[in-house]
Amino acid sequence: MIDATQAFWLAIIQGLTEFLPISSSAHLILPSALLGWQDQGLAFDVAVHLGSLLAVVSYFRQDIGRISQSWWQSLRGQRQTPESRMAWYIIAATLPACVVGLLADQLIETHLRSLAVIAVTTILFGLLLGWADLRHRGSKTVEQMTFKTALLIGLAQVLALIPGTSRSGITITAALALGFDRSTAARFSFLLAIPIISLSGSYKVLQLLTSPTVDWLVIAMGTAVSAITAYLCIYGFLRFIERIGMLPFVIYRLLLGLLLVLVYTGQF
Repeated sequence: MIDATQAFWLAIIQGLTEFLPISSSAHLILPSALLGWQDQGLAFDVAVHLGSLLAVVSYFRQDIGRISQSWWQSLRGQRQTPESRMAWYIIAATLPACVVGLLADQLIETHLRSLAVIAVTTILFGLLLGWADLRHRGSKTVEQMTFKTALLIGLAQVLALIPGTSRSGITITAALALGFDRSTAARFSFLLAIPIISLSGSYKVLQLLTSPTVDWLVIAMGTAVSAITAYLCIYGFLRFIERIGMLPFVIYRLLLGLLLVLVYTGQF
C-alpha cells in the first residue's frame, strides 16, 4: 500500500486530470516510471474515483435534481421536457462505453496499458482536440442537442477505454466537432462522467471485496483530496474555458507525450 505522502499527491493528480482533457492514466503512470512509486492499488483507485464522483455530483447537484425529476415524470407519462430529454441523451451516450468496456476489459488490461500506448494516444488525441477546437467549434448550445449527437459523443467516449486518450478530452473533442460551443461541450462531458464513474467504481468495488485489508485512513484522505481538487478543477475549467480555449491543453498534452516517449526510450 502506498504511504500518506504518495496518496496525497496521487489524489491531487487524479482530481485534476479526471476532468481536464489531459488524460489521468498518462499522469498516474509518471510517478511509478520516474520516481519508482509502487502501484496505488485497487482500493486507492476506488477511493480517488469516488472523490471525483462526489465532486461532479456536488457541482451539478441542481442540474442532476432537475434532470432526474423530469426524467421520472416522463416515465410516468408526463410530457417530455429539455431536462428529461437530457437524461435520455446521457443514457444513450453512456451505453456504448459500458458495453465495449465489459466485452474488452481483459484485452485493455493485458495489451493497452503500456507506456508506449499511453504516449502515442496522449499525443494523437491531443492533436485531434486542437483540430476540433480550431476548425469545427460552433455555437450550438445544449438546447440543440439531439439523440443522434448524444450517441455520437457516446461512441467517441468508447475510445477513452484506451489509456492516454482522456475521457473528458475525447468527449469534448467530439462535441466541438459536432458544432457545440466549448461550455456546452465541457458541461455535457462532465455530466457524462457521473454514470461512467459510478459504473466503473461499482465494478471495482466488487473486485475489492476479495482484496486484503486496506489502510482506511489513507483511503479517506485520498477520497477527500481527490474530491476537493476535482471540484476546484471543474469550477475553474467551466469558468474560463470560453476565454482560454483548448490550445493550452493541446500544448500540454504534446509536451507530456514527448516526455513519455523519452521515458519509454530510456532517454529520460
